[in-house]
Amino acid sequence: MRAGVSITRGDLTASELRKAASGEKDGAAARRILALALVLDGVDRKTAAATCGMDRQTLRDWVHRYNAAGVAGLRNLKSPGRGSKLTARQQAELAELVEAGPDPAVHGVVRWRRVDLRDELQRRFGVVLHERSVGKVLAKLGYRKLSVRPRHPQADEEAQETFKKTSPRQSRRKSPTAPKASRSKSGSKMRPGSASKAR
Repeated sequence: MRAGVSITRGDLTASELRKAASGEKDGAAARRILALALVLDGVDRKTAAATCGMDRQTLRDWVHRYNAAGVAGLRNLKSPGRGSKLTARQQAELAELVEAGPDPAVHGVVRWRRVDLRDELQRRFGVVLHERSVGKVLAKLGYRKLSVRPRHPQADEEAQETFKKTSPRQSRRKSPTAPKASRSKSGSKMRPGSASKAR
């Protein structure tokens, strides 16, 4: 390799790199390690790259990554993904909103649904989220989806309790019934054992 792309790390030899490649779970990283082992053995960059299924420029990039971070630099970096559209302050305000519950006069609902929270987030912060995304934010904040029986805001709990107390209770005891005569499989009544012996 040219001096500009030579391996400057001296912590691992070619045989140690091969040993590291044999224990590597990531197949792509193992190929990169083996390519670098070939370079350390003195194989030219074009041959080393072709042997391990890459072009010279790609091998050059991996040499730079190896020089900077060692064997760990040869593994694929996991993408952190898109960040949340809501800031930490907005998420804290969402949690307060969920804890307080909706005001029926203002929000027009008696309990929060994800679609209602989505609309409220858009109204308050101008942030447009999908219903599922609202669910993911709520899960991240430690909330779980619960289906509870809705309570009407104008319900009279006192009247409901009075109704429960004055309503007649159904008796739990079943009325006594005479035991049914046992039947044979054919459906006719069975005779007592003494009657059959008397014959």
